[in-house]
Amino acid sequence: MMPRLRPKSAQQRVTGSRQSEFRARGLGTFPPFPPVTEGAALREARENGQAPRVAAAVAGRALGYPSCVADRAVTGGGRRANTRDRRAGGARQGRRRLSVDERRDELIEAALQLFSTRPPEDVSIDDVAAAAGASRALVYHYFGGKYELYLAALGNAANKLSVLLEPPTEGSPIDRLRVSLERYFDFVESHAAGFTALLRGGPADRSGEVGEIVDNIRQLLLGRTLAAMEVETPTPILRITLRSWMASVETAGLDWLENRDITRAELERLLVDQLIVLLHVAGQHAPDISDLFDRLAEEELGPTTA
Repeated sequence: MMPRLRPKSAQQRVTGSRQSEFRARGLGTFPPFPPVTEGAALREARENGQAPRVAAAVAGRALGYPSCVADRAVTGGGRRANTRDRRAGGARQGRRRLSVDERRDELIEAALQLFSTRPPEDVSIDDVAAAAGASRALVYHYFGGKYELYLAALGNAANKLSVLLEPPTEGSPIDRLRVSLERYFDFVESHAAGFTALLRGGPADRSGEVGEIVDNIRQLLLGRTLAAMEVETPTPILRITLRSWMASVETAGLDWLENRDITRAELERLLVDQLIVLLHVAGQHAPDISDLFDRLAEEELGPTTA
């Protein structure tokens, strides 16, 4: 019965191959390896202050593994590891962790863009999530549902507009009105999605909380216009006149965003002139508005001489 041969160790295989190489070159016998074990090599590398992966590479070389194999202990596994590292690095570099408020604002902005071009019933939570680059669950986490998201988007647009419409304190009443109108169209131009979403559908399409948001904005605009003309409480005819003019301003803003075939400055001058004409006509039906018109004209043009 033939005795079983024990397989050679890595050290014996390397030693045998080197002995053959030395004999072929006529160099005699290759000096044998000193007895080295993996544990001894690792201990020696660590005692020299080398990091664990470097120590493992040193031990691999001491045991006769090719350097390209042993060096993988340092690089973390070769080509695949490098590819993973590059992908992970690119992902980390491309992503920025947003705060709660930043993420919420990002979702609202995406919703405003969609609500400004489509009716609310045609916009889904999935649409908003895709536009914001977020998950569907995240949208529900922040807003609970599409209606709550719609309210938040409209409220956001209304708050921005109310800040811009703080009444000016200098100049004649018509000058203050011009400044307020200019600020209004600053919002229209820089927040086109919010403005369109706020007014899309018209007054007949407003009810509940949505209608309350839009009505509050219109009440704000009415109050700013009355403040510019230095009127505290409007009479019924003046209130109707101003609200008719405000409807013209809203419609003109939507039309200008869609067409932009006249300049903003031209549009603003046109709307101021329209209000003056409306007040002149209304003054023929109410003495108080006639007195208001005369006062505004005097402050704008100066006193008239007989």
